[in-house]
Amino acid sequence: MTPIRVVLVDDHRVVTQSLKAWLESFPDIRVVGVAANGESAIDRIVEWSPDVVLQDLLMPGGIDGIETTKRIRQLCPSTRVIALTASIDEPRMTGVLRAGASGYVRKNAEPEALVDAVRAVAKGRTVIDPAAARALAEATDTPSESLTPREIDVLRLLALGQSNRDIAAALGVGEETIKTHVSRVLAKLHVDNRAQAIVEALRRRLVSVDEL
Repeated sequence: MTPIRVVLVDDHRVVTQSLKAWLESFPDIRVVGVAANGESAIDRIVEWSPDVVLQDLLMPGGIDGIETTKRIRQLCPSTRVIALTASIDEPRMTGVLRAGASGYVRKNAEPEALVDAVRAVAKGRTVIDPAAARALAEATDTPSESLTPREIDVLRLLALGQSNRDIAAALGVGEETIKTHVSRVLAKLHVDNRAQAIVEALRRRLVSVDEL
């Protein structure tokens, strides 16, 4: 079994040391790099070539977590990013997901939840902290462009982290058809990726927290 390669980005050494010790207690996870800020992470991200980056959303220095995420994804498109945050901030959450993050997790989440998030995003899934998802679901909903019943079905399965192949099998149609549906859903929600689609689905009450 090839371990999941993880990089930690946080300016608090106690945090990174504790996270490193915790994550490496699992045989399927290996911490390959630690950085104190976004600039340091970007300088070595290609060298480290991680599967997952766990990074603080608010860091000192010239660039914040949103910009760091954007640059990491540009340099290493296959690397998944999980934003760690001390509080729920909808604009920042939306911003980091738009920048390409695959996860948004509170620092006070259960340690097991963080490990689950690392494993999930390494497999291509999107993870949004339940408390953040609940806050979105309880916020005032925004009128949405009409989705067809089939597009709603696709969005629900997409929000559950299903791949296009899995969605096609569940709905009994071809994978190319699902690709078309996903593209239309993203366009109607005015989003760029699946992570944003989940946020918009929650905000517009097209899916529930329980379904996630």
